[in-house]
Amino acid sequence: MIDTHYTRCYSLALPDLKYGNRTNPDPGCRGVSLGKIISFDDKAVSSREKQAKISRRRKIMAVRQVFQCSNCAFKCEKCGTQIDPVDSNDNRQQPNLRVPYSFCDACTEEYIDYIERLKGQGDDECYWHNDAWIDAWRNWIDYQGSLDTYLKSKEFQQLLQEIKQTGREE
Repeated sequence: MIDTHYTRCYSLALPDLKYGNRTNPDPGCRGVSLGKIISFDDKAVSSREKQAKISRRRKIMAVRQVFQCSNCAFKCEKCGTQIDPVDSNDNRQQPNLRVPYSFCDACTEEYIDYIERLKGQGDDECYWHNDAWIDAWRNWIDYQGSLDTYLKSKEFQQLLQEIKQTGREE
């Protein structure tokens, strides 16, 4: 059933030559003026613009999160401790071993021990470096590989391009 009062009030809110104004003359209505009626076209454009802003903000946050959390040269990639990249590279115990990550001194030592244990060696005094510890390191390294694969994916590259494009337009 159609609400006749609602229909009557809003149909009377249209300009009426008989009354010479744009206010609804029906005393039962709230006096809706045309100035308060929202254009559907304007509302649709406003809604699309709002959605585009939200989408852009989500895209920027996705990129920012990946780069802030994983590619800071002044943070240990494993534990997040502040480091001086120059000092941590100079203090490595074994110059022959290539450490592919930016680690603090403690994580560098653990990584070296991890590699040594994979070779069947390692520091026997560190009894807590057990199978579960080796598994934790393996999982962390696998995670780093997954992140690298994600960063190289065509979808992430497309996201970067979109952000660059919209950044130039603004």
